[in-house]
Amino acid sequence: MFKNYIKTAWRNMRKNKLFSFINILGLSIGIATCFIIMLYVQDELSYDKFNANANNIVRVVFKADINGGKINESVTMPPVAATMKKDFPEVQDAVRLLPWGNPKILYKDKVFKDDFLAFADANVFSIFTLPMIKGNAKTALLHPHSVVMTQSAAKKYFGNEDAIGKVITLTIDNNQPYTVTGIIKDIPANAHFHFDMFTALTGFGDYNSDTWMGGGYHTYLLLKPGTDLKKMEARFPAMVKQYMGPQIQQQMGVSLEQFTSKGNSLGFSVQPLTAIHLYGDTNNEFEPGGNASYVYIFGGVAIFMLVVACINFINLSTASASKRAKEVGVRKVAGSGRFQLIKQFLSESILITFFALIIAFVIVELALPAFNNFSGKQLNFDAKPALAFIGLGLIVGIVAGLYPAFYLSSFKPIAVLKGKLTISHKDFGLRSGLVVFQFFISVALIIGTMVVYQQMKYIQTKDLGFNKEQLITIPNSYVLGNNEQVFKQQMLQDPRIVNATVSWYKPAGPSNYNNALAYPRGNDKLIVNGVDYHIDENYIPTLGMKMINGRNFSSEFATDSFAIILNETAAKAFGWNNATAIGKTIIRQNSDRGNNVPFHVIGIVKNFNFKSLHEAVSPLYMTLKPEGGLIFKIKTTDVSGLLATMKKAWDNYKTEEPFEYNFMDDLFNKTYSTEQKTSNILTLFSMLTIFVACLGLFGLATYTAEQRTKEIGIRKVLGASVSQVTQMLSKEFLKLVLVASLIAFPVAWWAMHKWLQSFAYRIHIEWWIFAVAGLAALCIALVTVSFQAIKAALANPVKALRNE
Repeated sequence: MFKNYIKTAWRNMRKNKLFSFINILGLSIGIATCFIIMLYVQDELSYDKFNANANNIVRVVFKADINGGKINESVTMPPVAATMKKDFPEVQDAVRLLPWGNPKILYKDKVFKDDFLAFADANVFSIFTLPMIKGNAKTALLHPHSVVMTQSAAKKYFGNEDAIGKVITLTIDNNQPYTVTGIIKDIPANAHFHFDMFTALTGFGDYNSDTWMGGGYHTYLLLKPGTDLKKMEARFPAMVKQYMGPQIQQQMGVSLEQFTSKGNSLGFSVQPLTAIHLYGDTNNEFEPGGNASYVYIFGGVAIFMLVVACINFINLSTASASKRAKEVGVRKVAGSGRFQLIKQFLSESILITFFALIIAFVIVELALPAFNNFSGKQLNFDAKPALAFIGLGLIVGIVAGLYPAFYLSSFKPIAVLKGKLTISHKDFGLRSGLVVFQFFISVALIIGTMVVYQQMKYIQTKDLGFNKEQLITIPNSYVLGNNEQVFKQQMLQDPRIVNATVSWYKPAGPSNYNNALAYPRGNDKLIVNGVDYHIDENYIPTLGMKMINGRNFSSEFATDSFAIILNETAAKAFGWNNATAIGKTIIRQNSDRGNNVPFHVIGIVKNFNFKSLHEAVSPLYMTLKPEGGLIFKIKTTDVSGLLATMKKAWDNYKTEEPFEYNFMDDLFNKTYSTEQKTSNILTLFSMLTIFVACLGLFGLATYTAEQRTKEIGIRKVLGASVSQVTQMLSKEFLKLVLVASLIAFPVAWWAMHKWLQSFAYRIHIEWWIFAVAGLAALCIALVTVSFQAIKAALANPVKALRNE
């Protein structure tokens, strides 16, 4: 019986080649697109779930609100981990990670500087699932100057030699030798951190400090199963009062009660490990995370894409019902039951889906490497996804074919054999509604794509308050030591260099997250949290910033070592305007020169965006302390030649450090790489969705033209022109597209307005975006329908009437 179903299905596919082609092409694109997006979504949702204790691990987050200045840090103070383990019975264990970038590493006569390192407590491997290949996971980081490497790092350093017991030199700790005590598997791609080596935290820096007033430790807790996080967090204020309160009193001169009575707050919260990648909106993250909103958007696009393809199948199957009516009548008279007919039509649907699945498989295989490169992912199409792929195809075949199967099998045999089959308004209304839904999705995606594009364009062209163009940064110039200034002056002799400054702080990239507390002299209740920039006197002119009032730092004023420049936001936060702020004194509570140190205000710099445009400009303090790295303002001519000159001069100092540089505009663009990728992916899938919708519209237009052949012939004989016939066939479809656009406009506006709220600086959604989207949809539909309409209008009416 099943064999007969397949034979009949194959015969009908060959008989209706055009409709079969449209269905197979639409379904293959829909399935392939949906599957690739779902692989992406599944990968995003799987982050950190490889850990055996993933559901019981949380990260401690420090939060504060100081005079309206928000602090949201993924790092905490040194004693937080031990204190929580001691005072909270639900905490089974706690571990700290202290990231240290990619320091220079020496082994024999080789120098390496491209591996990321973190200091870690000895129990890190018992909390996180990082399988140890060689060594003892419990003791590998017990002793100072121990190091555990990933398998790839060990291979790079030691080749095929046994790495255990080998000694390397790290330049971060006075060139101390470190002994390799363990090798772990490479950290999976779907982890929120990727370190190449872990070194023992014991004995390093302030690992054993009791300060609650600052720190850079990422703290994780292993909780007992079933722990109520809300009840646990409710006891955090008592911990803050007990441990942090006395230190606030000592360093800030106010009690915790006085501090909070002014509307300030500070404390801790916990965040589940599996939520960090998509919901980690804190400062000092290990690496850029994902965005839950974008995952939901892409998931929605995948579902809509598949729905649009299924609608094509339903529409074309029901629209061509009259061609199958007599077949249904004959089968029923011959004894076929309705259930048998349903199985027959479902077999056809599944067979079409089978062919679509083969083409979709080829599309996925060809497109996945490009998508991985495009999205920065490592998605694989192995056995498990392949089964899901087949399952998806089966579901699509059944879902798409279910309604047509029930619809076609419901025909009354006597009516269809007498030629009395009529298509009800209900059936026509359903097809119309499905077309409206298809173009509702298409128009909404066009609007969304245009808004995202406009926002990205706005980000690129907005006046940031500084000039990011023609700036080269050398982040590791500090390794030159006393020769840093010599190198700077040497480069300034080159006519291709306009200016230079020494500062690690750049208004792009990861150098803008610190918490500097200050209050105006005489009002220690008005504490303003800001960001601290250490710069020299050339920083402001090199980056093209503007002084609103006062002056810049100058080597002619010895007192400038305790001078400070504020941005406009900081001056306003202290209750001053740009004029009255000059000459005032602020007290820095946690400066690099001690606590409660006075600085006199010498200038106000115009606000510039030193963080992402997702955030408003916060208070900024600039003090005179050149450190960190070099920034050069250059001319646009012969950039490659200038870089070669710089490298040659750098190599003469024999630092054993490679010459590294970045362009400031590249650093800026990386800040919005997620949004840019989203824009590109959304554009691609929007175009595919519109294409599939147009395939269905083309099929319906073709069928409509065929059904109305006699009518068109009569109209032409009576004098109707080609344009009149074309208009007659096109207007019904264009009405549907217009209705779809009118429904899509408010929905798209609401969705994109909500998305734009995540940006402190954003575009306004202009009316013309909706006009362009609607016109684009109408034009696309008109071109699609007109092709068949004009073809029908140009046909010889004599042939049409003779055939009838």
